[in-house]
Parts: sequence; structure tokens; C-alpha cells
Amino acid sequence: MSWNYKNDVTEIILFGRGGMGVVTGTELLTEAAAHEDKYGQSFPLFGLERRGAPFRAYVRLSNEPIYVRTEIHQPDIVIVMDQTLLKLLDVTEGLDSQNGTLIINSTHSPSELRSEYGFQCKVATVDADHIAMKEFGRRITNTPMIGAFCRVSGLVQLTSVFKAVSTLFGESAITEKNINAITEAYHSVVME
Repeated sequence: MSWNYKNDVTEIILFGRGGMGVVTGTELLTEAAAHEDKYGQSFPLFGLERRGAPFRAYVRLSNEPIYVRTEIHQPDIVIVMDQTLLKLLDVTEGLDSQNGTLIINSTHSPSELRSEYGFQCKVATVDADHIAMKEFGRRITNTPMIGAFCRVSGLVQLTSVFKAVSTLFGESAITEKNINAITEAYHSVVME
């Protein structure tokens, strides 16, 4: 099951903490789009640039050239790489309550998070922390969250993300671990 999005530009905000691989996650998405002859744009919003500080980055994906170069204020999809940010930031600001989608790194079900935080939009969850610890031995949740994004959105295919991982990391053991993390998250994401 995947949810459909408009055919023009899809705007995505990724929330995480410094050191979780947020910027690399955005690069993977735009590189994967390029492997499908789509257009992608990614850029971080720099603030406090230190490990552990809340951080956000933006991605636009489209079948047509993208000309807008501004921050995203009304995202179609929000990816939250660290559930603790839900208590610190309004991650749903600008997100359409009917058609928007939240993808959250959490052990809780979408319905539990919807009940706790009052989310009205579509919610999907995946335990990216568990997957990252198993594959990397630390909380680098970017690739598991990209795997969940692929399943939830259907905007880029897994094979394209695998090619993007190989392009960014080359032939190495880390490439295999990232592909494993993406695949596991893709198959274990819960959508409600």
C-alpha cells in the first residue's frame, strides 16, 4: 500500500538531530530521483550546527524541473528521525491535515501517536533506531527512514535508492549495511 501524491512538486521536510544523517538522507532522495529521470532538490536549514541539536532539511521531488529555491512552509510529507522532537517542535506546522503524511521513527503505532499528539494527517511509523543499532551500532536513522519513505510515498523505488547508496558510498561494507537498513524499514513500516 502506498499513498498517492500530486504529480507536480512534492515537498518534504526532514527533522532530526545533528549526527543522525539528515543531510545525507536528503542527498540520497535526490540522487534516487535522478536515477529515475526525475528532478530533485535538497538543502539543509543550518542553525546550531552541533551533534545532537535539532536540525531540519528540505527536499523537493518532481517529474518536471524545479525552479523554486525557498524554504518549505507547506510540506506534503514530514519525516521525523527522532521521536523526542515531537515534544520540542511543531513538526506538523504547514502540513495539510487531510492529505499530509508524517513518517516517524517510533516504537509506537500510528494510532498511539495520533492519540497522544492529536495528529489529523496520515501517520506511518518504523522503529528506525532498532534497525540502525542492528546495522551500524549507533543511531544513524537516515537510511531506515528513507526505506520507510519509499514504501509510504511510492515516489522513488527501492532499486533507485540502492543505486543512490552505491553512488554516494561506493562498493563497501557500509553500502551493504545501508541497503539492509533500507530494506528492513521498507518492509516493517506501519501505515494507518
